[in-house]
Amino acid sequence: MVSFLDFSLLRDLFSILLLQVSMWGSDSFLVISPSEPIVAMLGTDTMLPCHVLPAMSAENMELRWFRSEFSEAVYVYQDGMEQVGEQLVDFKGRAELVKDSITEGRVSVKIYSLRISDSGIYTCFFKKGSDFQEATLELKVIGLGSGPRVFIVGPEDTGIRLTCTGKGWFPQPEVQWKDATGEKISSLSEVETQDDDGLFQIEASLIVRDSSKREVSCYMKNPFFGQEQVETISIPESFFPRTSPWMAAFAGTFLILGIFLGAAVFWAWKERQEKRRQWEALTEKEKESKTKELLEKELARRKQLYQQNWRKAKLYADWRKEQFEAVAVILDPNKAHPNLILSENRKQVSLMENTPENCDASVYQGQGESETIFSVLGQNCFTTGRHYWEIEVNIGTEVGPETRWAVGVCSNTVNRDGWFVESPEKGFWVITYNKGVLTSPIESLSLRQCPQRIGVFLDCEDRDVSFYNMVDGSHIYSFTGITFYGAVCPYLSLQGAGTSVTVCSASGYTENYPESSPKTHLRSDMDVPQEANSLLPP
Repeated sequence: MVSFLDFSLLRDLFSILLLQVSMWGSDSFLVISPSEPIVAMLGTDTMLPCHVLPAMSAENMELRWFRSEFSEAVYVYQDGMEQVGEQLVDFKGRAELVKDSITEGRVSVKIYSLRISDSGIYTCFFKKGSDFQEATLELKVIGLGSGPRVFIVGPEDTGIRLTCTGKGWFPQPEVQWKDATGEKISSLSEVETQDDDGLFQIEASLIVRDSSKREVSCYMKNPFFGQEQVETISIPESFFPRTSPWMAAFAGTFLILGIFLGAAVFWAWKERQEKRRQWEALTEKEKESKTKELLEKELARRKQLYQQNWRKAKLYADWRKEQFEAVAVILDPNKAHPNLILSENRKQVSLMENTPENCDASVYQGQGESETIFSVLGQNCFTTGRHYWEIEVNIGTEVGPETRWAVGVCSNTVNRDGWFVESPEKGFWVITYNKGVLTSPIESLSLRQCPQRIGVFLDCEDRDVSFYNMVDGSHIYSFTGITFYGAVCPYLSLQGAGTSVTVCSASGYTENYPESSPKTHLRSDMDVPQEANSLLPP
């Protein structure tokens, strides 16, 4: 075990040394922040520290601490001085830059008189020239309120009612009752409220019925620090009510009568509920049948309208497939990079193990250096007609910043030697996944999650290439008004350990129907029938 820890430590030190050596002689740097949350008491002052690695002067850098958005500035330092124009009102006069070690790249923002609202995630942003980096850190503000106060409310329900109160706590404290032996007692009720400053006030109640538990303690504990406060109260024995023998006999007789009466009422209620459930089930079944029938009619009507104007509707990939010819794409081993592995049926492609990973293509594009893009073409090439196929991407469990893939089409005359630019100007019409973001050649695609099954629709007649998420049928992106030079072939490229791409059988995929009311995607269009407008995307 010790040898393993020593090896891990040496490996981390070696990685840091390599990072520093790679940064010597350049302006590149990293921003480092505390990995553990910064915990501070309410009303005190605290520091939010960040520093650059390797060490360098930050006097001429732009420094910014902000909350969830870049514009929500806590503190801004630029051109050697504080900039208050973008600073949030809550931090004006309460934030100060501590720059005693700014020449070494170590700076902190000091926040005075902490409030509960100051808790949360902060980002420190360092910019030097065109290079910038950022790091996040968490601040937790806690308040240790007034200690618990225990009061005897009075006799209640054959026992003594106690209350334990506390105020000025943050976060909400944990309350626990215990007897003299340390045994825990469950609270009867707990009521929590927050004042205008966000501080918690709490009141817990307990009824003590056992006269042997005459000494009871109330504990309040802060869940962050584990620090707790306690108050103990002793209940005089005379406070406990005394029960006479005849009262006990009367209570037993009343209990038996109550049980018989309750049983009779229960059976009558149960029979009535059973009849009601049967009636509700029958009504619900009839309602579901009518709803299903109406839905099927509505889907048929919408599909008919969609087919009249499908070129203008960017929704419903499964309906769009009816206008295109499904293609069984076969990958061409003669047009595959040597570092790619094709399956026996030539439907799947993956990257050969121990293949050197390329750097970000955008970096090398600016520097003019040559790197390799691992790509393959399909044997199927097209000059006319409408065709579609489906691609499934699996990035495995080893996804990292070097993971990258692209799918689409390209001209069969493009140059794919070494590193090249996958853009329409070069004869490529693709969407690309890079560093966790799906992009087109001109913009990032704002998707809630990266699709794993993608439909590629090639329309040679209307000069259009469109991409769809085949899981939910949503539209991803379209290239329109394309001028094709020669034949167009299916195109794939990938990079990153564990990544593979599979050409799926389009005809065997389960059809996804649109929602019964797609009005959230609707708009009017002057050049189509009015009723069909409801199927066109905004």
